Amino acid sequence: MAAGSLASEGLRFFAWGANSHGQLGQGHRQDRVEPGQVEEGDPAGRALRRLAGGGGHSVLLTGAGQLLVCGQNHRGQLGLGHTREVTTFHLCPGPGGQAVEQVACGWDFTLLLTDRGTLYSCGSNAFGQLGVGRPLADSAEPLQIQSLSERVVGLAAGLRHALAVTGSGHVFQWGTGLAAQAKRALCPNPVPAHLNAWEPCLVPGLDHVAPRGVAAGAYHCVCLTAGGDVFLWGSNKHKQLCVSLPFLPLPRCVDRALLGGGPATAVWSGWTHLVARTDSGRVFSWGRADYGQLGRPGDPSETGRSQPAGVPAEVDGLAGATEIACGSEHNLAIVGGRLLSWGWNEHGMCGNGTEVNVSQPQPIPALRGAGPLLIGCGAGHSMALCERRGAPAGRP
Repeated sequence: MAAGSLASEGLRFFAWGANSHGQLGQGHRQDRVEPGQVEEGDPAGRALRRLAGGGGHSVLLTGAGQLLVCGQNHRGQLGLGHTREVTTFHLCPGPGGQAVEQVACGWDFTLLLTDRGTLYSCGSNAFGQLGVGRPLADSAEPLQIQSLSERVVGLAAGLRHALAVTGSGHVFQWGTGLAAQAKRALCPNPVPAHLNAWEPCLVPGLDHVAPRGVAAGAYHCVCLTAGGDVFLWGSNKHKQLCVSLPFLPLPRCVDRALLGGGPATAVWSGWTHLVARTDSGRVFSWGRADYGQLGRPGDPSETGRSQPAGVPAEVDGLAGATEIACGSEHNLAIVGGRLLSWGWNEHGMCGNGTEVNVSQPQPIPALRGAGPLLIGCGAGHSMALCERRGAPAGRP
């Protein structure tokens, strides 16, 4: 995330990849295998500071704390007060007139953190992911998560669960998306409350650390501490937790030796893989590899071969990355002023003009003349705010 908003002069906003719900904001529903400039709704002119995507929707956070939203809306995940699909970006004020500071998108729900430290949610609540309890099925209006009385400073949305960090140093979790896997793995022992909660529940086992941020996969959770330690819990089906157990009910710290011995400064999560950057600027990846999402040639591809052990390994070409974004199984990175992509590419989300998976980070040809400033991913689509420079970049 950028530290502050970006002025609009000379900026262009691009989107590409899956578009069956209009999540690219280009007024149609056809996939794009190369970046297309988005002009309707003027996203580049809104001083953007955060780009987020869900299963089929996009949410852009402006410097004024407002939202630009488009895409799938069948559960009200756009927070517009209705459930009609939107194929161009629409401006949405913050809930209750408050400015929004952070946003996170799950599969079919959205979390909004305001400048008052208050957390709101909208969209599906089929798995308790809105954090407002039963029996609400969904909401097209952002609802305040009132049971979370502490000031929130960070948030993350998984497939059907959510996480929040509070200013007092606590981590809360809600949503029942992990409950079924937990029940199978832990039987006959009971499932811990934080894995099966309809309202925010304190995550135990982190009281001795200072949480700095959280991230979420489809069925796993991540906490990065102020000291640079990475804690993981949840499903370990693809060895994404760096242990041999099938499921971790409580947070467990990753051995720093696996990340080159230094503290981590950032961690990003796809559905089943993770990417971390250390204080030396080195970037490591681990977890599921069969779409090339780890960015390491030689890992198993779509041939059905067995998965590698869950051991983080450094990704060539990503040293010094200033920002990374993970979709479900694909990634974007800003390195040396260039925008790179790799991983799953069935809908063209890697932006290289093909639908062939990409096994290692590669520059996006259509954006070779653009300077990337902000990046974001949905499950199967990509977004970037770029500045004009050099050769002209691709247009719609």
